[in-house]
Amino acid sequence: MEGLPFLPGNSFKDPTNMRYHRSQTLKYNNGYAVPARPEFGIGGEAIVRNQLNEAELDELANFHPTLTYGQAKQAPPTDFIPAHVAWDKKVLRFNGYFTQNIMESPAEVYRVRPVDLYYYLEDDTIAVVEPHVENSGMPQGKLIKRQKLPKNDQGDTYHWKDINMGMNITIYGKIFRIVSCDQFTQDFLESEGIIVNPSESLPTDPYIEKRKAASALKTYSTPSSFDKSRQFLELDRKVLRFFCLWDDKDSMFGEMRPFIVHYYLVDDTLEVREVHTPNDGRDPFPVLIGRHKVPKDRSDIKKTFPLITMEVTDHEIKEYFTPKDFLIGKTVMIYGRRFLVYDCDNFTKSFYYHNFGITEFASVDVKGVAKELPKMEIPPYNNFGSMEDSLQSCLSLVPQPPKKDFIKMLENDHKVLRFEAIMDSMKPEDQGRRFILSYRLADDMMTIYEPPVRNSGIIGGKFLERTRVARPGSQPDNPAFYGPTDFYVGAVVEVFKHRFVITSADQYVLKYMEEHKEQFPAQTVESLRQKLGETTISSSKPVVKGAPLTIKRSAGDLQNLVSQVRAQLKKIAITDKTRVDEMFLRYDKDRTGYIDANNMRELCRRLQLPTDDDVLIALISECTDNVEGKIGLEEFRRFVESS
Repeated sequence: MEGLPFLPGNSFKDPTNMRYHRSQTLKYNNGYAVPARPEFGIGGEAIVRNQLNEAELDELANFHPTLTYGQAKQAPPTDFIPAHVAWDKKVLRFNGYFTQNIMESPAEVYRVRPVDLYYYLEDDTIAVVEPHVENSGMPQGKLIKRQKLPKNDQGDTYHWKDINMGMNITIYGKIFRIVSCDQFTQDFLESEGIIVNPSESLPTDPYIEKRKAASALKTYSTPSSFDKSRQFLELDRKVLRFFCLWDDKDSMFGEMRPFIVHYYLVDDTLEVREVHTPNDGRDPFPVLIGRHKVPKDRSDIKKTFPLITMEVTDHEIKEYFTPKDFLIGKTVMIYGRRFLVYDCDNFTKSFYYHNFGITEFASVDVKGVAKELPKMEIPPYNNFGSMEDSLQSCLSLVPQPPKKDFIKMLENDHKVLRFEAIMDSMKPEDQGRRFILSYRLADDMMTIYEPPVRNSGIIGGKFLERTRVARPGSQPDNPAFYGPTDFYVGAVVEVFKHRFVITSADQYVLKYMEEHKEQFPAQTVESLRQKLGETTISSSKPVVKGAPLTIKRSAGDLQNLVSQVRAQLKKIAITDKTRVDEMFLRYDKDRTGYIDANNMRELCRRLQLPTDDDVLIALISECTDNVEGKIGLEEFRRFVESS
């Protein structure tokens, strides 16, 4: 099969060939792509004719065709073409202009005169031609004839390498500005390796433009048929109200501040009012921008307008704000301030619906955008002075005296409610201390006096100066003070962390409560009446100053007290035998194995339990049958652990 000529009919396909892809010609060596010579061709056949050894490669590298075929014939030289033939009719064209000052004309200051600069490559000559402008009033055409133009005083002339766009060239004392060139000139310069500058625009001649505007067709606008008197009659007292937000975050310490824009339909004026909140720290000026016609762009006026000496009038302002500019969700620039319109009132919505056909008025949520000002927090009461005086120092820089109810002071002058109270304290030395609590109805002030007791170790006298006492848990900004209804028999009054239990009252208190029954609960009046009635009955007995009180008990009261004492012992968790033993041994100092009535009294006083004589006698009788009143350890355990 291999000896057959490669002719039609003599080529056969090998059915065993299954691979027809091209072999890879690239491979990677240490991460770099390098060319690889394929070893197998299409169909998987090994390529053997392209595999050269090192000797053959060296022979090819040193092969020179002249050694085999001889010296090649030298090409004939090209014909000489002179410059005037090679560059004939090839001209570079540049566009430029020069300015001419006008000294004696009030209508113009300068003229812009465009020119075309032609550079002839044949002999490096230049011609400057001014295009003809109709009715220009000055001679135009060829300004400088074709010639070589001097570049400096040394005799050098301008070459095409010296001319480029965006540059000035001086010819015979006149400065020409080159602004652009044609495509042939740009291609020629780039082919010679010169970087062509970007082109510029040719300025217009102000005098020519003025003449064109004067010769143009005149257009006139018909005056509006809108009557200002009709506007006043129909739209008077009709104001559009928009709720806006001023975004001042770009400035230092800027924030989002709420404002209200009022648009007066009667004369198309508007004003911007600031929304003040309590304690916002800003001056109380309600109006940010006064009512007047506000232009959209106040700086859009002629540059020749003398702002230093004249005010801007309606002739200079081109456009003012109208109701179409205030839409919900739109940002309006008013004198450089960005106002975001996020809502409007119902009248404004009705106006937009009837005049512009707008039906969607979805307000913009600005709660997260506006910065909430921190609220003033009242500090906790420091216990110096009264609570009202401390609060006044927080409300103003110069504290003012609290306001007083003079009508109440006149009606309740010299009216004082006096109560008897005992101190409720965990300290054993404060047990049994008696106090006189006086409450003034004129100013709700309270005075506490402790009667002196001989040999008690406590100096009596004034315990609390006249002051108003707040209830526990009162807030500093809204304190709740004790009132007349808070004082009754059995009531607990906490005065600056001291607890007092009211045990009795004066006859005047009962008389006052009976005269003002509508102010006091019926149970309070009845309890006080019963208490004062018992005191009156027992007043016939001689009373010893400083002696313990004797209270008349009913049948069964003693047994109830004993059971309550036992329950209290269990409640304070001393039912454990070890703790009971510790309690017993604490008072059995002589280690006789017994405690007496005095030890039992001391135990009850330390545990805040009743220490009356009849209660102690009943407790001892419950604990032991001993005639001498001594209680043993087992008897004490049995009493505590019994139910």
